Amino acid sequence: MEQKTPAPVNTRRRYDSSGRRERARQTRDQITGIAKEMFLADGYAATTVAAIAAAAHVSVETIYKGFGGKPGLVRAIIEKGLAGEGPVPAEQRSDHIRDTEPDPRRIFAAWGAFTAEVGPRVFPILQLARDAASDPEVAATLEEISAARLARMTVNAAGLATAGHLRPGITVSQAADIMWAINSPELFELLVLHRGWTYERYGQLIAQVLASTLLPAPGT
Repeated sequence: MEQKTPAPVNTRRRYDSSGRRERARQTRDQITGIAKEMFLADGYAATTVAAIAAAAHVSVETIYKGFGGKPGLVRAIIEKGLAGEGPVPAEQRSDHIRDTEPDPRRIFAAWGAFTAEVGPRVFPILQLARDAASDPEVAATLEEISAARLARMTVNAAGLATAGHLRPGITVSQAADIMWAINSPELFELLVLHRGWTYERYGQLIAQVLASTLLPAPGT
């Protein structure tokens, strides 16, 4: 009986698909990087989608299709900033420490360091968008971002409660509110931008405030 030669595996399509995704990612990063530079240099209102497209060497339609306009660009810039530095996103690193580190003070120290890491990437854009919040789309975007930050803090607070770290009498909701407030762009603006604190010192304050507010008093 004649044996049929197996058909060759078509790897070209898989390769081409992977290449397209990588090119799309690079284009997206290029657009958000240029948009961030232009927003911070010229202001939100003065920066047009057409100007961003021209600087990024893409069409206006590409930006609207990929981001939905300037509010979507702000959201994308913030999401990219929240990933922090390195190959592993800051949120994943934060989750790992929260779920594996038995010492809550070390958890807070790490969270403070993460805030210092992502703050410079995120808070200036949030401040700029806040100044442009008379635009209903920008205001809605800021509300979504704030709600997402509170949801994130609620997950962290629940993790602390599950591990038995929270001070008696402090609920998950209260702990989430405290973490949401202490990680606010307003505090970053006051201490870093206006008072000249270093990012490291700012992150250390985050850790100290969380530890003194949320953990049981020493000796209890």
